[in-house]
Amino acid sequence: MTKLLFLLVSFLLAASQLTTARQPLAGGWSPIKNLTDQHVPDLGEYAVSEHDKASKDSLEFVRVVKGEEQVVAGMNYRLVIEAKDAKGQVAKYVAVVWEKVWANFKQLTSFKPISS
Repeated sequence: MTKLLFLLVSFLLAASQLTTARQPLAGGWSPIKNLTDQHVPDLGEYAVSEHDKASKDSLEFVRVVKGEEQVVAGMNYRLVIEAKDAKGQVAKYVAVVWEKVWANFKQLTSFKPISS
């Protein structure tokens, strides 16, 4: 009986670790696994476009270099973006986009240059 109980508890612990390992930790940042998924560059383009509107800048989106996601009331995306200025110079920026897909809501919450 003790052996059976031990095996059952061991199985339940192993199963719970498998399910939590696949899900992002609420509140913690996790790397975006597939930067080429069309949603990721779409978010990058959105971030640059919203930044341009707010700052009267004229950056042009180039690509997303790196990204992380955070489960909140929706999803935060922290993206390292390359963008080109009016002179053709490419620089890196960190943008945070908050998205609630079910509510058709997206908001740029932060956009900052990365110093080289």
